[in-house]
Amino acid sequence: MLHVPETGSTNADLRQLAEAGGEDGLWLRADRQTAGRGRQGRDWSSPSGNFYGSTLVRLRPGDPMAATLALVAAVAIEEAVRACLPEVGPRLALKWPNDLLIDGAKLSGILLERTGDAIVIGMGINLASAPNLSDRATAALGDHGVAVPPAEMQALLADAMTRWVAIWRTQGLAAVITRWEARAHPRGTPLTARLPDGQVLTGTFDGLASDGALRLGLADGSSHVIHAGDIFLV
Repeated sequence: MLHVPETGSTNADLRQLAEAGGEDGLWLRADRQTAGRGRQGRDWSSPSGNFYGSTLVRLRPGDPMAATLALVAAVAIEEAVRACLPEVGPRLALKWPNDLLIDGAKLSGILLERTGDAIVIGMGINLASAPNLSDRATAALGDHGVAVPPAEMQALLADAMTRWVAIWRTQGLAAVITRWEARAHPRGTPLTARLPDGQVLTGTFDGLASDGALRLGLADGSSHVIHAGDIFLV
């Protein structure tokens, strides 16, 4: 596990390490990022005290689709965060495609990037503070009285990712989806989906398709399968 006090982006650095021959399972954590990024090129606020890290997965023959590593990372983050909470504490829930919510507010995010056979998985978790976002509520573990050092979170995440990547490879995506759905908001939860073409759909959560896509239940009883988009709880 590598650690630096400050960098532009752990994903960018790990991409370079991957291109230089970095091994499967390599981790890089930074105390602070100056050019952190989220999905679709969004800025990711990166003050000290939160977790900013990336890990490397090298694809092997027979692995499930690379994009489904976002689901693997999500269940690993949920497991690691849950281990830090008291038995009776705030409620965690996964939200497609890559968020972990704490009492309905965004706690973490995931960014996948590919170079050759290497998938770089960036993870940000609000441990000490949360950014103010215009389109959604955010929260940090510190808001709930839970203090977790970033190094401790990295150790928990590394263990969880090792286990879930192995399940993804040996048992297939279905095992990951089963866990993901068990840790997500309930079926029937009202959702709004903003699709890449600008279309906005409203419906209810109808689970995940076999390839990890979101199934949005519509008012006419049908389901719309979504492979990309922004999802909001209503």
